[in-house]
Amino acid sequence: MQRRDFLKLSVGTAAAAAFASRANAQGAVKEIRIGYQKTGVLVITRQQAALEKHFAPLGIKVKWVEFSSGPPMMEAMNVGSVDLGAVGDSPPVFAQAGGAAIVYAAGQPITNGQGILVPKDSPIRTIAELKDKRIGFTKGSSAHNIVVQTLEKAGLTYADITPVHLTPPDAGPAFANGSIEAWAIWDPYFAIGETKQGGRILINARDVTRTNSFYIANREFAKNHGAILQQIVDVTTAAGKWAEQHRDEVAKSLAAITGVPLGIQTIAANRANFVGGPVTDDIVATQQGVADRFYKLGLIPQPIVIRDIVWRNPAARSCRPAFPSKRV
Repeated sequence: MQRRDFLKLSVGTAAAAAFASRANAQGAVKEIRIGYQKTGVLVITRQQAALEKHFAPLGIKVKWVEFSSGPPMMEAMNVGSVDLGAVGDSPPVFAQAGGAAIVYAAGQPITNGQGILVPKDSPIRTIAELKDKRIGFTKGSSAHNIVVQTLEKAGLTYADITPVHLTPPDAGPAFANGSIEAWAIWDPYFAIGETKQGGRILINARDVTRTNSFYIANREFAKNHGAILQQIVDVTTAAGKWAEQHRDEVAKSLAAITGVPLGIQTIAANRANFVGGPVTDDIVATQQGVADRFYKLGLIPQPIVIRDIVWRNPAARSCRPAFPSKRV
């Protein structure tokens, strides 16, 4: 069965258990708390129980905490309620500007699955026609960045629109009933808006700018348990590689964990990119551009340097992964 192939990659054998034991020597870890949203590799990892199986030999449990978007996850991570989570590009920028205790643990390009929707019968046909319109999005989310850069592409300013800050669950009904005239959002809500709430894609984010998503970790967790953090990244990287080759099963996993209908998650899974890797210089440069733009617009209170909080685990260079995979 295909799932067996995934488990061969992601689940530790005796060698994995031995490595985990050495990793935990840094300090006793009894539970790893993972923040996730309604899509992405972490959902797949949870459905397959890959981390649970990987860390079971050491007696480490895994707790999963669902969030509607990245900003509240960053708040939870800052106070130490979550050890690692997956978010888009904007949440860690806002969090770093606010002094949050976080680090970038891994990065992943976003190639599809987010953008701006308008109602199917809307007269809005071009980006320029967003002027003076009410655009809904979650403040501090990746959708916030898409709005900013989309306006810039059309020669508009942030002051040219009326931002309406809504969580994804609140924005969907507001979009459907006409309270907002456009909705910036990501999958699976992007797919829900298209198929269930009468949406039409005005712009795909990929046509506006390069974007990334990230695994973000609590700073103290990364500092004190770097080898364990590396194992989490390695297992989820294996999950991403498996997902790229098994999208039908991915959709079923996403639907089973999140409660979002299979048809919606099939759309999301078929256009998603699942494989992550190190936070490269190129990713840092792209993310720095996001931060600089937000500061220039007054959306964050001070300039920040992304590279200052990119995690580099010195132990990782001498630790062999528990599965045979090449980092990408």
